[in-house]
Parts: sequence; structure tokens; C-alpha cells
Amino acid sequence: MRIATSQYQAMMTQSLELNQESITYVTQQMANGNRIQLPSDDPVDSVRLSRLKREEAGIKQYRNNIAAINERLTKNEGYLQNMVNDMGPGRDLLVWALNGSNTPQDLNAMVSPLTSLRDSLMYSANTVDQEGRYVFSGTETGTAPITYNASAPLGSRYSYAGNTNDQLVVVGNGITQVANQNISGLEKLLNQLDQTISTLSGSTVNANDPAVRTILKANLDGFDDALNLVTGKVAVIGGQQNVLKTIDANHENVSLSNQTAILDIGQLDVGTAAIELNGYQTALQASYKAYSKIGTLSLFSVL
Repeated sequence: MRIATSQYQAMMTQSLELNQESITYVTQQMANGNRIQLPSDDPVDSVRLSRLKREEAGIKQYRNNIAAINERLTKNEGYLQNMVNDMGPGRDLLVWALNGSNTPQDLNAMVSPLTSLRDSLMYSANTVDQEGRYVFSGTETGTAPITYNASAPLGSRYSYAGNTNDQLVVVGNGITQVANQNISGLEKLLNQLDQTISTLSGSTVNANDPAVRTILKANLDGFDDALNLVTGKVAVIGGQQNVLKTIDANHENVSLSNQTAILDIGQLDVGTAAIELNGYQTALQASYKAYSKIGTLSLFSVL
């Protein structure tokens, strides 16, 4: 059987191209470590890998959200705990003020620390984050939560200007977590402190005067209410952090499982690939040698 030279050259060229493509393909597999280069290589496993990677991307976003919320909660907890620490000595001062043996000078001396406490509580309540947003305004982060109106009657100069709405952040499939706080209710204590400071500033103030004692007792009760309010928020934040820790641990376990499955399905068996590459290279070299040898032959070579 005779084969035309052009036909033989076309067959050899096609063979060389196929071998070269196979070498290139295996080389790419070995370079990136992935068994599947194109979806058509393994349609079923390609779909499985796509789903696993999509789930892994979602988990990564959930964990990023959890980390961001935890950071905010930790800072908020610190601000609130500072308020609690400030209110403790203030309450003790009110208990002392109700002691009927105090002189007017004793009561006057309490004005300065109570004024500092009032101003400190307002400053803490109006804390802003690194982006200039108010921390304790609910979702009204552009509005200072506690406002002061000097022209209002004594006992009503402080008011809460934020809201009590929750900012919900997705931390899992169908799971959300509150990421913000509000300080609604603290304005009552500030107004009571304002009245107490004004009352104790009088040069003839008498600790046994029924009107004075009424104001001081109301302020003492206000301290208890405010302490319950703020410590309750601190406790809620602690509970939220525990929940987030559990959710994040679950995400970590699922992520580890996904990554293991992705490796099992998509990772290249380097040993097998090396054997295949060596076989293709040997075949390619043999084809080149055969092509070169046969190309020098003619009918007269065998006569």
C-alpha cells in the first residue's frame, strides 16, 4: 500500500500536535495542581467543585461579618463598662449626700464631682467610631444620641435623639445578629443629675429639707435604673459574643470540610501526572525521530 507524501506529512503533523497538546495540558495541571482545567474535563466533579467553592465564599463572608461585629461589640462593651464604672462612685456620693449630718459646705463640695460625672456620661454616650458615626444612636448613626438644650426647663434639658432600631447583619444561612446599640434612657439620669447639681449648689442647702431629700432620692433611684440599663446591655453583648463564637466555630468546621473535599476532588495526583507527562514526551520524541528518518527515505532506498 502506497501513502502519498502529503498524506503522510499531514498524519505526522496531526500526531505531533496531539502529543504536544497533551504535554501542554499535563504541564498546566502540574503547574497549578488542579486535575480539572476545564468543566468539560469532568462535568460532574466540576459542578461539585463549583458548589463547594460557592459555599466556601459564603462562609468566608459570614466569618468576616462575625469578625467585624465582634470588634464593634468589644468596643461598645468597653464604652458601656466605663459608664458603669463612672456611675458607681456617683451613686455612692448620692448615698452620702442623703446623710442628714452633712453641712451645706459638704453638700456644695459634691457639686464638682457630680458635674464631672454628668459631663463624662454625656461624652461617653456621644462616642463616635473611627468613621465619625455615633455608636449609641441606634441606626441614626449620623445624629448625636444625647442632646442638650440650655433653654429648656431644669430637669428636661437632656434628651435622646437617636432611635432604638436594630442593625441586623447576616452571620449565617438565615441567621442575623444585632450589631448596634442605643443608650435610650440615660437622658433621665442626666436630667436628674442636673437637678441635683443645681440643688446642692445653694449656699444654704439643707440635707434634711424634704424637697432636697426628694430630689436626691429620685436621683439615687435614677442611678439604680441607669445601672440596670447599662449593665443589662453589657450582659446582652456578652451573650451575643458567645453566640457569635459558637457560630464562627461551626463555620470553621464546615469550611475545613469543604476545603478537604475541594482538595480530594480537584487536586492533581502528581505521581500519575508525571508518568503521563513522561509517556507523552517519549511518544513525541519517537514521532520526531520517525518523521525525520522516514523523511529521508525514497523508493530507491529499498531497491
